[in-house]
Amino acid sequence: MRTRKTWFVVPAALAVAALTACSGGSGDDGPTAAASAPSELSGTVEFWHFFTDREADVIQSVVDDFEKANPGVTVDVKSGQDDQKMRQAISAGEAIDVGLSYSTDQVGPLCSSGDFADLSSFIERDKVDLTQIPDTVLGYTSYDGVRCTMPALADVYGLYYNTDLLAAAGYSEPPKTLTELTDMAVKLTTFNDDGSIKTLGFMPLLGYYENAEAHWAPAADAQWLNDDGTSAIGSSPGWNAILEWQKDLIDKLGGYQKLADFQAALGQEFSAENDFQTGKVAMNVDGEYRTAFIADQAPDLSYGTAPMPSAEGYEDSYGGGYITGNIVGIGKGAKNPEAGWALIKYLTTDTDAQVKLSNGLKNAPTMHDAIASPDLEVSEQFRTFLDIFENPASSTTPPSGIGAEYQTIFGTHTAKWQQGDVTDLPGMLTTVDDEIDAAVQLQAGLRTWPRRSNADGTGRRCCS
Repeated sequence: MRTRKTWFVVPAALAVAALTACSGGSGDDGPTAAASAPSELSGTVEFWHFFTDREADVIQSVVDDFEKANPGVTVDVKSGQDDQKMRQAISAGEAIDVGLSYSTDQVGPLCSSGDFADLSSFIERDKVDLTQIPDTVLGYTSYDGVRCTMPALADVYGLYYNTDLLAAAGYSEPPKTLTELTDMAVKLTTFNDDGSIKTLGFMPLLGYYENAEAHWAPAADAQWLNDDGTSAIGSSPGWNAILEWQKDLIDKLGGYQKLADFQAALGQEFSAENDFQTGKVAMNVDGEYRTAFIADQAPDLSYGTAPMPSAEGYEDSYGGGYITGNIVGIGKGAKNPEAGWALIKYLTTDTDAQVKLSNGLKNAPTMHDAIASPDLEVSEQFRTFLDIFENPASSTTPPSGIGAEYQTIFGTHTAKWQQGDVTDLPGMLTTVDDEIDAAVQLQAGLRTWPRRSNADGTGRRCCS
């Protein structure tokens, strides 16, 4: 699955796309469901998705099953299409019946612009059981009351740990709190004669593999946005807890530069040279898909998986984690929306299809029945992520009209924080609030946004 850090890789492009797309309409003019479902489907469905190579073959195998069940339908599959290309094609009027996006950060722009049609009429007519889908996932597949997408598998993040390295250091269990993670990371770190890091207990730098603010946020129930779409970062105490923990661990491991030097020599994330797979890092945050890479590239690695440790004072959050996923919808210019909806419904609500996709792609199904299916291939390490997925303490990055830009803005400041260039953390977080609110204000076409100063000086907005 390609949901991994998409906003981090191309933040500028996503920000521009989000702001541009949101000027396009309200999402009310797209295809709607007929009064009754067709007794027989026919015609061609143009289906765009981003998967390539082996993963594209998995998607094709499930599309083949759909065509067999609906012999009057031909699915014209366009693989290897990234989100930006798909959005541009839809905006240009291309008749894309079904589009599969790799990023939940696109939900706000897709729904608010009308690029993806509101699916409510189809869902209500066909009585789709949305209770099969966890609340967190329902939250990231709609925006501002418009459900323009359905979830098609999920990425779930947790902690991977090398059991041999932990055992050699006297540990039989993974850490459950960030304090325990710090103590273990320090003990598990070794140094070369020149003082450089040889093996690392845990990398605390953001930007290293899957280390991202979003993936750490559930450890302290850190919040992103208020109900009105403005920033909640400065007023959410969880961010203080997470960033203070990070800075403390950076200092205890020898400082930013020593860790940056180690990071500079990292193995490519999705190759056999991945630092965790080669034993250079004892513990690492990663998604469920890593289990497939380990099975293929490092089958002799002894490892376990666990939820991300929780911050002190947030012990109730342990067991949860960050969830994101692929999303699928009907393009606003669809020529065959009924058959397109049938394909979407098959991919996202058919238990056998979900299981086949999960077994092939090694991502988490998004339906309870698929997770419980005896046909789902589940190793002990993979089971951890299914448990995290269904844990009520799990969370995601909420959809926004500015797409992923609020995360990008935060990332420009946390980069300075971890380098030691910021000493006033509350002040930094207030600045983050201001910059995000300005972006939201620009997107909404507003000219003023009243704020007030609180007794604590955080300057939270007046209207949250």
